[in-house]
Amino acid sequence: MWGRPTLFSSRPKSGILLTGVHLKTHRRKKDGKEHRYYSIVESRRVSGQRVVQRTVVYLGEINDSQQTAWRKSLEVLDENKQRTETLSLFPDDRAIAAPDVDTLRVKLSEMQLERPRAFGGCWLSCELWCQLKLDEFWQTKLPEGGEDVPWEKVLRLLVVNRLLDPGSEFRVHRQWFDQTAMAELLSADFAVAEKDRLYRCLDRILEHKQEVFQHLRQRWQDLFATHFEVLFYDLTSTYFEGEAEGVEKAKRGYSRDHRPDCLQVIIALVITPEGFPLTYEVLNGNTSDRTTLRSFLEHIEKTYGKARRVWVIDRGIPTEALLKEMRDPSRQIFYLVGTPKGRVNQHEKKWLNLPWQQVRESVQVKLYEHEGELYVLAKSEGRQAKENAIRRKRLARLLRKLRTMRKSLPKRDQLLLRIGAARKEAGRAFGFVTIRVPKADEEITKKTFRFATDKKKLQQAEQRDGHYLLRSNLTGEDPGVLWERYIQLTQIEAAFKTMKSELGLRPIYHQLGRRVDAHILVAFLSYALLVTLRNRLQALAPGLTPRAVLETLASIQMLDVIFPTTDGRRLIMPRYTQPAAEQKLLLHQLQLRLPDQPPPRIQLQPEIFPPGMLHL
Repeated sequence: MWGRPTLFSSRPKSGILLTGVHLKTHRRKKDGKEHRYYSIVESRRVSGQRVVQRTVVYLGEINDSQQTAWRKSLEVLDENKQRTETLSLFPDDRAIAAPDVDTLRVKLSEMQLERPRAFGGCWLSCELWCQLKLDEFWQTKLPEGGEDVPWEKVLRLLVVNRLLDPGSEFRVHRQWFDQTAMAELLSADFAVAEKDRLYRCLDRILEHKQEVFQHLRQRWQDLFATHFEVLFYDLTSTYFEGEAEGVEKAKRGYSRDHRPDCLQVIIALVITPEGFPLTYEVLNGNTSDRTTLRSFLEHIEKTYGKARRVWVIDRGIPTEALLKEMRDPSRQIFYLVGTPKGRVNQHEKKWLNLPWQQVRESVQVKLYEHEGELYVLAKSEGRQAKENAIRRKRLARLLRKLRTMRKSLPKRDQLLLRIGAARKEAGRAFGFVTIRVPKADEEITKKTFRFATDKKKLQQAEQRDGHYLLRSNLTGEDPGVLWERYIQLTQIEAAFKTMKSELGLRPIYHQLGRRVDAHILVAFLSYALLVTLRNRLQALAPGLTPRAVLETLASIQMLDVIFPTTDGRRLIMPRYTQPAAEQKLLLHQLQLRLPDQPPPRIQLQPEIFPPGMLHL
């Protein structure tokens, strides 16, 4: 998403041609005196050879008057003396007749723009970090010692990078930090992005993992009045690039990333219906799903106390023994779990003659109790149409390949290989086709190799599409609510997709166990910022996605406006560009305000060719 930002371009964008950037003077008379204000404007040639101007950066007033009442003073950091001074700025075309005032005369005609860098997304990410009070939390957990840079700022740099442009710690050090305005936002220099410092920060954060979970839970409750009574639980995997010899948890197992050739770890996650992640655990890569839930139930009760909680779980995770324990009235643990589709046929006698109840516009249910549990057979017309379409698409692709094979009639070994490849791609749709394969001693002809669609079996499957059998010990719950909660399991799948794709959780390149766990924690903190922004948008700007907001603000850049002075130094004024109308509207809707412009600084004119550079 983020590359090195550019300010100038000669290519047309949407019919607009950039024609130049220059310093513009605005004159205004006030109390009988003339004042000059300056801004950097971009001239654009539009249709009809007309030129319009857009303000890029507003610089304000530079003194014209010698009278003290109209002098404008600035706090300027002198980089050579490492101290701030209060100076009055004057253009070099005005004589200064007040010797008792510290002044700085700048050459307006030699203005330069340097180091355009990303600002908008970085600033919003830091704003979310502070709204969650993660700056205060990590300052107490990672107190300053003899280090040049607080560890909280180092961690914030890593988390913001993971959110905006995920990459390795070395890439942050080598490239990304200088391409962004993180130095100004963190009030830190390049020391915050030293390579070894970034890695050492990872080694310090893992011991505070459980405490940061509790801190975030409290902040989300304060900000959004979130309740944590309904919890979604699921697992995913992420794989390693490399040998991962130093990672004890790296094992081979069932890969949800379709990379069985790589070592992996399992991540178990608990989130709320609003998408707030409550906790997670990193498990061995060969961990069975059925062995994970019990420890999470105990962990949640130990951390947050016993309460009436409802666990929504996908089929295949809980065992029958664990569900029996959860049904114990003394534990006050409730569950809603899906069942394999085969159970729909097994329980057919119980639900076949029951009437359908309409609970939503396109959702009908049948209810019955069985051995102390409430079973909900739900039928969704939308899901039925979707599943029908997916199966028919795969089946049509399979039939086309089989027709091609029957037309070309390859040798038997080649034919079997091609059928095997087609079967793998078709998945369950392969079961609706009967194939007659030539025997070893038979000639390959259109009579010995034939196939047909099992229409009866296909029709029965299409009738069962969109049907889900749910079971729960919430016997008095509204069936429509149960259906909606189970459908919300897709949110945890979306969370996994976001963390693995957008936040770069997959693949993992670290080769040390503690660094792997810390890498996942940084991704978790980035996701916490993203879900916080999502819930702010739902309340203040529904319809916008967090990624769309970050992309909208990405065009706000920061650049250095540089004026040479008459005494051979340079006045450097870091300034972010003026937000466009769309960005102003977005900030207003989110009730956010851009920060003050950073303070200017003054430095000696750098030498173009330092001593010794030209020695042959």
